[in-house]
Amino acid sequence: MKPFHLGWFLQGSSVQAWAEPWTGAIGRDWMVPDLFCDMARALERACFDYILIEDSSYVGESYGGSTELYLKHGLAVPRQDPAVTATLMAAATTRIGIVPTFATFTHPPYLLARMIASLDQASRGRIGWNMVTGSSDVAARNYGLDRLPDHDLRYDMADEYMQVVNGLWDSWEPGAIIADEQTGVLVDHTKVHAVDFEGRWYRTHGPLNSGPCPQGRPVIAQAGGSPRGRQFAATHADTIVASIKGTAGMRAYRDDVRARAAAAGRNPDHVKVLYLVNPCLGETEEEARARFAARKARAEQQVPQLLAFFGKITNIDFTKYDLDAPVDSLDLRTNGHQQSLDDFKRVAGKKPLREALLAYRGSSGSVELVGTPDAVAGQMAEAMEEVDGDGFLISMSDVSRRTVAEIADGLVPALQRRGLARRAYGHAMFRDNLLEF
Repeated sequence: MKPFHLGWFLQGSSVQAWAEPWTGAIGRDWMVPDLFCDMARALERACFDYILIEDSSYVGESYGGSTELYLKHGLAVPRQDPAVTATLMAAATTRIGIVPTFATFTHPPYLLARMIASLDQASRGRIGWNMVTGSSDVAARNYGLDRLPDHDLRYDMADEYMQVVNGLWDSWEPGAIIADEQTGVLVDHTKVHAVDFEGRWYRTHGPLNSGPCPQGRPVIAQAGGSPRGRQFAATHADTIVASIKGTAGMRAYRDDVRARAAAAGRNPDHVKVLYLVNPCLGETEEEARARFAARKARAEQQVPQLLAFFGKITNIDFTKYDLDAPVDSLDLRTNGHQQSLDDFKRVAGKKPLREALLAYRGSSGSVELVGTPDAVAGQMAEAMEEVDGDGFLISMSDVSRRTVAEIADGLVPALQRRGLARRAYGHAMFRDNLLEF
């Protein structure tokens, strides 16, 4: 069995698990991102492919039409601009990929292309961009918009957005920078071109004045889950964030994305699908099961927070629904994260809302991973063999130095012993490592 890729889906870039055990001073010292720099160094030591910094630029208010619960419990707030955190994490490392999240409606294409190119230069070719189209009208209002466009239209606009930024990144040909001291020529002007793009939604002149990306183009991450989102991801993404319950659904998702990539003229092997998981580790099976039970018990005490967070990404006010009502009897619709809602409804079926939510968002991720590091490594191997997938994205709500160490210094060595994770980076740049296997 070939090795699989490992990434970390970092939920925001400020407060992390401030009230959970073993988080120390995180709740008080969240303004200074020492935890994230330490985390990046630890995951680089474990030869992770990348860290993706998830983001949103608003305070939730979907739960009961109020910001109270979000602020009271620190649900995705406070969170700092991921460009700043990504810069600091890149400066603290030399090999691991760093992938900040930016939405198309928050950054004009030229600004985004220039910022990402600059980060790629400063990191010597280790930057990606988690490309999102947005999911909340609340966020849209923060940027002077009345609301976001409809879901599928956002992806139509995003296709054009990608044309613009790719044109800007390609505006410098390879070898454009000569730096010839004898002739005094820095740049060969015949290899730098205007873009002069004018589309339905975007326009720009170019060329990009920041110069070329070391990688040519940055690595593109995306989380398209709806049919339209999958089409977009298969067309543009180098790595895909997949949140799908169960190995059957995971395999069906990957098969669909690969077929779409091939139809778009791409090599499907160049589209790496990584599944979100939340391992629960212990030195013994009993300890791991006890910790998993404690995690589920905490979730059962935090149903309003779980509903509020799920409502934030789907724009649904779950205070309007009876927690004991079967999910299939509820009229749940969204202009936000369609795939998350569709997958939730698929898994929930006739379960009561409370029970379904706890099963879906309360503990485990795409597959349940509980046990000693070696046992969990075996579970991951079984899942990847069944799915024929590309790897996993660790996603934890209780990020601390302890939980990071359990993964980097416990789980990863167990995977390495099985030949399932790299022991050293084969290349200096992010894209090359992503394409290594």
